Amino acid sequence: MQLTLEVNGMTGAHCEKAVKDVLNALEGIHGVDVDVSSGKVDVTYDESYVGKDLMKEAIEAQGYKPVG
Repeated sequence: MQLTLEVNGMTGAHCEKAVKDVLNALEGIHGVDVDVSSGKVDVTYDESYVGKDLMKEAIEAQGYKPVG
């Protein structure tokens, strides 16, 4: 599955790395592409292991605000 999340609060390379790392640590995540300038995070994942809510919780735990 592919999902695009909009994430507020990302400002640079550190933010990109933090979001990528926290999502890649979740079981079932196959790929993460972060575009800090647009606030978009594209995630490729296996929905039998992980869902949108879990991804959003992981991002929020890093101090960012997923929208939608």
